[in-house]
Amino acid sequence: MSEARKDIRKTKREDLVAFLQAHGEPAFRAKQIEEWLWKKSCVDFQQMSNLSQKMRDLLQAHFDIKSVKVHKKQVSQDGTIKSSFQLHEGFLVEGVLIPADDRMTACISSQVGCSLTCKFCATGYMERKRNLEAAEIYDQVVLLRQQAELHYQTPLTNIVYMGMGEPLLNYQNTLESVTKICSPEGLGMSPKRITVSTAGIAKMIQKLGDDEVKFNLALSLHAANDQKRNEIMPINESNSLDALASALQHFYQKTGNKITLEYIVFNQFNDGLEDAKELYLFSKRFPCKINIIEYNPIQEAQFINTTEDRLAKFKHFLESKGLVVNVRKSRGKDIDAACGQLANKK
Repeated sequence: MSEARKDIRKTKREDLVAFLQAHGEPAFRAKQIEEWLWKKSCVDFQQMSNLSQKMRDLLQAHFDIKSVKVHKKQVSQDGTIKSSFQLHEGFLVEGVLIPADDRMTACISSQVGCSLTCKFCATGYMERKRNLEAAEIYDQVVLLRQQAELHYQTPLTNIVYMGMGEPLLNYQNTLESVTKICSPEGLGMSPKRITVSTAGIAKMIQKLGDDEVKFNLALSLHAANDQKRNEIMPINESNSLDALASALQHFYQKTGNKITLEYIVFNQFNDGLEDAKELYLFSKRFPCKINIIEYNPIQEAQFINTTEDRLAKFKHFLESKGLVVNVRKSRGKDIDAACGQLANKK
């Protein structure tokens, strides 16, 4: 029985060099192969045209490229494109391309499903099957970038890790994927154009600071009151607001990157002036800006979006305190592609 082929994108450079030399090939071929894999995003050994046919066949016999493929694509009336991506064993994750006047954003997933049970998020009602590999996160960016160029003749400008899963519970692969996306040997994007969003794992936020990451960090806050936050985000029970604020202060001291606080406004739950006051007090603890997000209803939950009037008062209060506040309108709602709606509906 022939041995199982190894995943070449998980093979270290020195192991690849050793393999090549054992087969009479020079070490510099490893760099050429990696360039095909990460800079040119090649997923077929036979297309690696500056390698000999003999060598392409050798790679194909011993290695595999477990690439992600587009399973299904839906285009919203507002131009948002949602894709379900198929992984090598058949699991599906979702990613979204969001066109705007000044940017073209890819929203990507970091896990198959999610282990956090946030009450307002469709993914939170799914079981977590596994973490995505760094290469599978990278592939989503490549495929969404191709869609941006095909549909809009525009390059990808921004990446947000806000799809399915909690990126900081897949820490190593998340960081490795950013490295591949930003490296000159990879896609060459600036880390300043990447935002990783977390539901709030204090010790991992602390670790991001220690690792002095260059990308932006967003916290899915949604309530600046422990009791309310526990109710909608059970992760808060073991990661209190105080613990998160300390971790975010540490992150800012180490990286100098201003934090984004994401806040979904639920009608009559977290959208009153008292809630705005609590949000203001929490936000004073580190440099940040606030993104207020429209709620997108899901079948599993009873929440509804706040009213225009309550939203205006909430925003006005925060701005009167000198905070930078953006209201993010939902995109792709008609195809379940909006924030909190990703759940692999067939």
